[in-house]
Amino acid sequence: MDRNFARSLSLVLKSEGGWSDNPADPGGATMKGVTLANFRRYVKADATKADLRRISDAQLAVVYRRFYWDALAGALLPDGIDYAVFDFAVNSGPGRAAKYLQAVLGVVQDGRIGPATLAAAGEK
Repeated sequence: MDRNFARSLSLVLKSEGGWSDNPADPGGATMKGVTLANFRRYVKADATKADLRRISDAQLAVVYRRFYWDALAGALLPDGIDYAVFDFAVNSGPGRAAKYLQAVLGVVQDGRIGPATLAAAGEK
């Protein structure tokens, strides 16, 4: 199911914008949906806004994989559910995406996708 990461990422990126650095946006400087804070966390600790503007496809994939896909156990979710939860997480955060999935599945909503969530998702 991890084979779906590249395809899911390409679909998500179709709706993510380019460069944004709006002072009113709490996310701050953002390129293709990646904030400077997450770029520093997952790719380059001392990154500047200029570095973020030049983010490579490989660096972009690292951030999306680590911050969203892996956090949601995307590789273990059934086809289709993996993409839907990934896309939701990109827009609303991994914890919220996990809780909504758990609500739909009728399992404890702890915001962490573990064995109970995976088992319930596999039954749907």
